[in-house]
Amino acid sequence: MFTIKVTPRFGDVDGLGHINNVVLGNWFELGRNPVFRLFEPNLNLSYDTWTLIMAHTDFDFLDELFYQYDVEIRTYVSRIGTKSFTTYHEAWQEGRLCVKGEAVAVHYDFKNKVTMPIPEHIKKQLLEHFIELPEKK
Repeated sequence: MFTIKVTPRFGDVDGLGHINNVVLGNWFELGRNPVFRLFEPNLNLSYDTWTLIMAHTDFDFLDELFYQYDVEIRTYVSRIGTKSFTTYHEAWQEGRLCVKGEAVAVHYDFKNKVTMPIPEHIKKQLLEHFIELPEKK
């Protein structure tokens, strides 16, 4: 599991006084940075070397998040395929699980516009952060 702490910004708050739901996508992406480093150790954002593309994201909002308190983002790997993997994210505030979600990333060659197998050494590193999730109904 990877963890980061996020301090909400004033601009993250919506008219109801909660953290706006669109903010979670950004926070969960921050939580994926350590996973990105497995593929790009220097986090070189050049398309000449970048090898991941997002295929899917989803979120379940379970409880409200508020401006006054830091948020812990927990990131796990919940599936490892041949050419793609899924990260599972949780947003915790004041001991409460408030949001959970998943994101599917594909190992991708941008120059040739084709998917690529994930190298075995990276699969082993992803496996170190694996979590078994119950099957979805």
